[in-house]
Amino acid sequence: MLPPTIPIFPLPNVVLFPNVFLPLHIFEPRYRTMTKDALRGDRIIGMTLLQPGYEASYEGRPRVYPIGCAGVITHAEPLADGRYNIVLRGIEKFRIDSEDTSLDYRLAHITPLTEATSEAERRLLSQQRLRLEAVLAAAIERGGAEPRFPPAIGDEDLVNALAQYLDLQPIERQALLECEGVLARGRALIELLEMRMLAPGGHLGGVH
Repeated sequence: MLPPTIPIFPLPNVVLFPNVFLPLHIFEPRYRTMTKDALRGDRIIGMTLLQPGYEASYEGRPRVYPIGCAGVITHAEPLADGRYNIVLRGIEKFRIDSEDTSLDYRLAHITPLTEATSEAERRLLSQQRLRLEAVLAAAIERGGAEPRFPPAIGDEDLVNALAQYLDLQPIERQALLECEGVLARGRALIELLEMRMLAPGGHLGGVH
C-alpha cells in the first residue's frame, strides 16, 4: 500500500507500469534532493507524465496527467557531483488528489489505484496473450526484425512490459496506464498494434 503523500517525478516522455523496471539518471538539483530524501525513507517515487505545454513552466510546477505509477528504488548509484543513477521498479498506480508545495521538489497527496486481477480475468488474459503475441510478431516481422518472447514472464507482466518498452508515443503509454486493469490494458494494446499494422508502412520501430 502506498503512503498518502509521495514525491513525484514528472517527465515529458516516460510512463512507468507496475512490476516493470525503469533506469533513470537524476541530475536536476531539486530531484537530486528528492532522490536523497527517498533513499533515506521508503525509497518510493511516483512517476507522472507532463502534459503538453510544459516547456513554458518546466522549472516550476507544470501540469501533469493525474494518473501515475509509483516505483521503489531497487538500485542507486550516487555520483561524485551529486547526480544519481537509479532503477525504479513499478509497484502501484495512483491518482493525484492535490499537491504539497512546501518543498523544492513536487509532493503529491494521492489515492492508490490497486489493479487486482480475478481468476476469471486471469483465464481471459491467458487467452488474450496468444492474440497479443501473434499481432506483435506480425508487427515486428513487418519491420524486418525477428520476434522473441521470454516464455517465463507472466501474462500481466508481459502486458505491462510491452506497454512500457514498445516504441509507442508517450500519450499512448499514458492511455494504456489509465486502463482499468491489466485485461483492459492488454485489449487496448492489441487494438493499438492492429491500428499500427493497418497504417501505410505500419510496423513497430523497435523496443526501447
